[in-house]
Amino acid sequence: MPLVTCSRCGRNAPGLDRRPPLPAALADRVLASVCADCWSEWEKNEVMTINELRLNFMDPGAADMLHQKLREFLGLDPPSG
Repeated sequence: MPLVTCSRCGRNAPGLDRRPPLPAALADRVLASVCADCWSEWEKNEVMTINELRLNFMDPGAADMLHQKLREFLGLDPPSG
């Protein structure tokens, strides 16, 4: 596993050992800047996020909403303001 400087925790830590099941551009960002530990935390949080937001994946916007929450959780988007 390559070492990455994690956008969420700030540590230099091992990155993911597999490509995440995301659109190509987002998957590339995750691979380049998220450590395996923080990705594991997201995977646990993902189900709770889906349930809390009551996302219905028959709705085309549901995946976009989940990806937005993923970017927020992992610190992939620069702070606004």
